[in-house]
Amino acid sequence: MMGFGFGGFGLLIMLLLLVVVIAVAVWFVGVLFPGQAGTHSSGRDESALEILQKRYARGELSRSEYEAMRRDLLKDARS
Repeated sequence: MMGFGFGGFGLLIMLLLLVVVIAVAVWFVGVLFPGQAGTHSSGRDESALEILQKRYARGELSRSEYEAMRRDLLKDARS
């Protein structure tokens, strides 16, 4: 005798399965291509000088290192 599979919930279960398959596919693509989504909140890249200033502010560079790197960056910008 033929009836409605899964007690009449066959269509609902099929749709749920389809949603799960799509969700797994989206997750898998995210794993394969990490970092492709917008990672910058400001929408623009920081300049080298801005990065240098932040590193100096965090104490990663001494004053002499900061000044030498800053001179190099400004020299490159002028040429």
